Amino acid sequence: MRLILAEDSTLLREGLVRLLAEEGHQVLAAVGNAELLLRAVAEDPPDVVVADVRMPPTHTDEGLRAALEIRRRWPSVGVLVLSQYVEKRYATELLTGESEGVGYLLKDRVVQVDEFLDALERVAQGRAAFDPEVVRQLLGRTTHTDPLARLTAREQAVLAEMAQGHTNAAIAGRLHISQSAVEKHTNAIFDKLGLTGGEGYSRRVLAVLRYLGS
Repeated sequence: MRLILAEDSTLLREGLVRLLAEEGHQVLAAVGNAELLLRAVAEDPPDVVVADVRMPPTHTDEGLRAALEIRRRWPSVGVLVLSQYVEKRYATELLTGESEGVGYLLKDRVVQVDEFLDALERVAQGRAAFDPEVVRQLLGRTTHTDPLARLTAREQAVLAEMAQGHTNAAIAGRLHISQSAVEKHTNAIFDKLGLTGGEGYSRRVLAVLRYLGS
């Protein structure tokens, strides 16, 4: 795939460039701030952008705002956002937008190369890819009475896997249950959350994530 990287840490940026090149991907540009990221995307839109949330000059949310701008101007470009910590406001801002081809990973996940590359592939395919720790904290956000309290432990586990962007087949393998069981739990989840009528994997996940981020 064709990628553009935006990361102000030279060491991490160059490490990602080398890793992706070794995996056969083409890195069109590797930049250190949001302004250069937007300029690079405008010149030659890639398949996926990998961007740090916090970049110069203020190291607050420049990368996130650039990612949202890219999603608005170039909706076909996938965006995988990296963050040092679980920043719920930033995660929710991504989740409540159009989530096809969007991911949010903690930087610690990048050193787990297989998981990072898997997330990148999912985003490139127009699917979601959210860090398990991000999902865990979002699942635990709501303390008031709501339909989430009606989910069984197994349904909670399936929901967490869905929110990370895994397919039913992948969930079955990860939870060591049959695919038909996953489908049964999935239908129960959406019934209990009142999320009916959605078509397509990404939109169903988006509906769940929007609910969790509310």
